[in-house]
Amino acid sequence: MNLIQISKREDLSKGKERIIRIIAVLLSLLAAGLVIAILGYNPVEVFPSMVKGAIGTEIRLQQTILKAIPLIVTSLGILVAFKMKFWNIGGEGQILMGALGASYIALNVEGLPKPLMLLLMAVAAMITGGIWAFIPAFFKAKLGVNETIFTLMLNYIAIKFVTYLQYGPWKSPESQGFPKVATFREDAVLPSLFGIHIGWLIALFLVVLVYFFINHTKKGFEICVVGESTETARYAGMNISAVIIISMLLSGGLCGLTGMIQASAVEKTLSVSLSGGYGFTAIITAWLAKLNAIAVLFVCIAFAILLQGGTYIQISMQIPAAVADMMQGIILFFVLGSEFFLQYKVTLAGKFRKAKEVA
Repeated sequence: MNLIQISKREDLSKGKERIIRIIAVLLSLLAAGLVIAILGYNPVEVFPSMVKGAIGTEIRLQQTILKAIPLIVTSLGILVAFKMKFWNIGGEGQILMGALGASYIALNVEGLPKPLMLLLMAVAAMITGGIWAFIPAFFKAKLGVNETIFTLMLNYIAIKFVTYLQYGPWKSPESQGFPKVATFREDAVLPSLFGIHIGWLIALFLVVLVYFFINHTKKGFEICVVGESTETARYAGMNISAVIIISMLLSGGLCGLTGMIQASAVEKTLSVSLSGGYGFTAIITAWLAKLNAIAVLFVCIAFAILLQGGTYIQISMQIPAAVADMMQGIILFFVLGSEFFLQYKVTLAGKFRKAKEVA
């Protein structure tokens, strides 16, 4: 006999949604604090130190923003694909291929004004990232191939290909044997504003652009309809294959742009490590934002604070990296778990509920 019954929620007020989310955050902090205490650290000191480490000084705040920028842009790319229920797990590969495209321009094109050079690098990054996403989109649209496995496997191909270039054909003769691609010239480096590269302006612009595209354009409407029901989309006369391919070109293009930003402004060269796991982390942030472009901005900033704070306590309090990662995992577990209770209602079933009422 089933003791509990799970049913789909028909509707849930905004007030109850907020209460569930707040409870999830509080429980996550309580659980993380308990683990910290068991490991011999004082949670009353650790949590304030994480906040201090993320936003306590101008330099720390800048580091937090630097972590938020690629996360925001990649999350927007993942959002476009997920809106159509195309499970794009290939953000890592698309970031690297975007960085490759931008790096090719930076290393081989000379004599252009800096704005034109950066624009050309961005276009190249979006094209190469888009092509990398187009491959699984084509096979999904034409042959029904599973996109989750396909996009995941393409990550490893991209990683190995960029590694090959870094250790082989693109290795700089001036690196003294170290596997490093040549550093970009100044005209291929994104300028800074308020002490941070202008990627933050690009991220803000893209948040508005993607929100408008999804909610106020015909193609955005088609992406949402295909995501809700392919049968409805087919009945409405939409070209489903075209919608899949276009949305993935956009998704991969945005992830590729992340690669350009990281290569140009952070690494200032092509490196296999520049993706930094953002392609996978963006899957979490996109879901937490409920596939809303505006919400992506705030969720990614909150997540960047968590990442930067975790890095800070490792240095300042000598807390092992594994403990900091565990804290992040616990908090994410509870926050993501709250999504279940937002969509489903758990009740005691049948005789067990009646017995409890009698008791």
